[in-house]
Amino acid sequence: MEESAKAAAVLLVFLFRRRDFTGILDGVVIAGVTATGFAFTENILYLGTAFGTDQLTGGSGAASVTAATFLVRIVMSPFAHPLFTVLTGIGFGIAALSTDRQRLRRVLLPLCGLLLSMGMHALWNGSATLGHFGFFAVYAAFMAPMFGLLTWLVVWTRQRELRTVRTELPAYAMAGWLTPAEPFALGSMRARRLARQYARRYGGKPAARAVAQYEAYATSLAFLRHRGRLGRAGTDFVTRERELLLELWHRRGAARPALDHAARVTAPPLPVAAAPWPVHGTYGHPQYGHPPYGHPSHGHPPYGHPYPAYQPDAHRS
Repeated sequence: MEESAKAAAVLLVFLFRRRDFTGILDGVVIAGVTATGFAFTENILYLGTAFGTDQLTGGSGAASVTAATFLVRIVMSPFAHPLFTVLTGIGFGIAALSTDRQRLRRVLLPLCGLLLSMGMHALWNGSATLGHFGFFAVYAAFMAPMFGLLTWLVVWTRQRELRTVRTELPAYAMAGWLTPAEPFALGSMRARRLARQYARRYGGKPAARAVAQYEAYATSLAFLRHRGRLGRAGTDFVTRERELLLELWHRRGAARPALDHAARVTAPPLPVAAAPWPVHGTYGHPQYGHPPYGHPSHGHPPYGHPYPAYQPDAHRS
């Protein structure tokens, strides 16, 4: 019942926010958040019951039910519920990658994920009847390795999605919707973070929020184009593509300076060989006493302040 209830929340997002459910990582995040909320509530109930038991029986120290409950549920297995439900989320995520014609696959994959989550949950609950050694054996043989495997899967999936962004977005840069540096910056988590920080520093929270939205829309656009190239896009491909492009266009004033800065900072250094002859009279040479315009020592970006009067709603007028 617990796994079915958590799966129902994932199913609702899958059915009614289908545009935002684009792959495995979305399934992991949605299932993980749902299960974390469930575990938070359940842990409070368990700890409250254990505390009440200690109050009635006078348990304390090594005999404290509250301490034992805290050790098992909070210290050793805070990831248990998310771990179980993530298997359901992965099933929905793989189903989201299927085409509309693969209806049987779209139904069976979430059901398989749900059955796996139920099996893991049943194994975890059953370990409590095997004594202390049985519990630790299940923990070491199944829970910890599964947690490590799913963590690796999430990291691998994230890197794969970033490669998709770097591969698909250059087509929009060639068409003029994006600047040449944006696909590189949007395909790097470090560059994305630097862009948001840069926007917040010079434009405040509204600019940082606009950059974060720009990054999210650009990622959705890359996934949409990727599905289209593989023949998995729906009939609303053209409409959805135009909607995402317009969302990017409305936020370009805030996002482009930040992403351009992030691309420059994170770009790999290019080897430059020294000239074999002495250079004299070059602008910016130390004989002038100052570096060239745009050097970081000037204390400001080379193109001036990126957000002189940023107003997030002004781009929509």
